[in-house]
Amino acid sequence: MFAGVAAFGFLAAYLVPTTAALAEGAPVSAYETATADAQAYVASADFAPAGSLQYGTYAVELAADESGKPHPKATLEVWQEYAASIGVDVPEGATRDEIRELVAEKEAADAAAEAEAEEAAASQAQPAAASAGTTWQTPFYTGGGAPADWMAAAGIAQSDWGYVDYIVSRESGWNPNATNPYSGACGLVQALPCSKVPGGGYDPVANLTWANGYAVGRYGSWANAYAFWTANHWW
Repeated sequence: MFAGVAAFGFLAAYLVPTTAALAEGAPVSAYETATADAQAYVASADFAPAGSLQYGTYAVELAADESGKPHPKATLEVWQEYAASIGVDVPEGATRDEIRELVAEKEAADAAAEAEAEEAAASQAQPAAASAGTTWQTPFYTGGGAPADWMAAAGIAQSDWGYVDYIVSRESGWNPNATNPYSGACGLVQALPCSKVPGGGYDPVANLTWANGYAVGRYGSWANAYAFWTANHWW
């Protein structure tokens, strides 16, 4: 009995809407009903024209590394500011890559100086030799001489003596035994490290001979080395 009542109710629920739809002249198939509903929705919706679409933007930040050095692809202005902040003189018209090379050279020089200082500190911290009769030989120069004699013996052209005198006077005051207590740079031109000078870093002729090759090899001439020193106060 209950099953019969349920079936009758289901049939009535199905036929009443269909009959009403037929009476009103509305679409009778599911497809036509769905089509009519979609058309009504489109007609009532307030769609914005395609031309008013809004586009988002994004920016990429070229972050500096942990030391504060700019990203390699940062702008020229950023690299110029960074170079100035660490004491690097940037020539007018230098490109970003050229500035990066100057910064790298300055960092290498600072690192070498720091390493020399640490090495010198470690050497001083070592205990003195305990064995009796041990004689420590000093590398200092005691041979005498004059700047003109040393420059001539080092093969430096006399036309460059003025540039050499300017640099050496400020690096060591023409003292062959001058030593930087922090970096360990030595001799007339303060070679760093001292061991790079063949024949001894404190020998004035050996020191100037090495400096002559360094000035010409790195800067092209003593005149250019002088110009760099006056701009940066180091070479």
